[in-house]
Amino acid sequence: MLPRIFATSLNRKFSVLDSFGRTIDYLRLSITDRCNLRCRYCMPDAGVPDLSHHDILSYEEMLRVARVAVDMGVRKIRVTGGEPLVRKGVIDFIARLGALPGNPEITLTTNGLLLGDYARDLKAAGLSRVNVSLDTLRPERFRAITRREGLERVLAGLEAAQCHGLKPLKINMVPIAGVNADEVADFARLTLKHPWDVRFIEFMPVARDLDYGEEHRFAADRILGALAEQGKLELISDSRPGSVARLYRYDGGLGRIGVIPAVSQHFCGECNRLRITADGRVRPCLFSVEELDLRIVLRSSDDDIHLKAVLASAVAAKPEKHRIGESDFQQGSRHMQGIGG
Repeated sequence: MLPRIFATSLNRKFSVLDSFGRTIDYLRLSITDRCNLRCRYCMPDAGVPDLSHHDILSYEEMLRVARVAVDMGVRKIRVTGGEPLVRKGVIDFIARLGALPGNPEITLTTNGLLLGDYARDLKAAGLSRVNVSLDTLRPERFRAITRREGLERVLAGLEAAQCHGLKPLKINMVPIAGVNADEVADFARLTLKHPWDVRFIEFMPVARDLDYGEEHRFAADRILGALAEQGKLELISDSRPGSVARLYRYDGGLGRIGVIPAVSQHFCGECNRLRITADGRVRPCLFSVEELDLRIVLRSSDDDIHLKAVLASAVAAKPEKHRIGESDFQQGSRHMQGIGG
């Protein structure tokens, strides 16, 4: 069954509802599969083969997809990777995304290594805000988890993002049992000194052949327990559609704490997103093994009606919820850097 697409008489834009009545208005757009880190929960020790230049969508192709998606009702586009800041021309691309008819909100997820170099230009290009993935505040552990140096550069990037107005600045931390879960309180204390959102995300077993598996998941109730040891948490509301974090604040804190129970208490009922990989596949769900091919449509037809049909089919294919923990759950072959974090 195809989703219902309704035209409004006021602005002639569209709203797309999936088969379960969810409004799909958020696009996560991966612009590269390449990364300057080698995080153990993201890719195997040997890394993964880079996609060829031919396989990756060009910026013009991505802009065409984004324009069609915005015309169908997308209001927010998150640029992801791999590490998006390693792709040449990313600043201009973000500026062009923000200038699309409909003026979608443009955000970015990064590992922060290059953020200090680009924060000023990203803000000038129209980027609204940034999420930084960071899983430890200890240099030696940073090297162990990412297989690379660079913690000080990431911390400098956080300060640069704040300085240049990329806010609210969000830090995404994945607590992993036996690896870094003992740092939950350390990350939470950042909100006492900085107006940052620190979000703790349950580890998600997206792909096979990684160093960490389901047994390493540090569940939301354990995260909350570790946070409570630091001080009393005040539950605060977030009325934004599609919000996935349960938000808290410490008394006197400048920032907020988010807990995202992606596995144990999934937020699938509020899911409002589609994901497009750097090689032009649409994933209806992060944990999908099903993908729809946009690249072949982009390169075989100039008629946007065909792109709309593929995107509409992807919306129709969105499952009611993910199957993690159930007997029929299948892990995919793509690693997170190949999906778009």
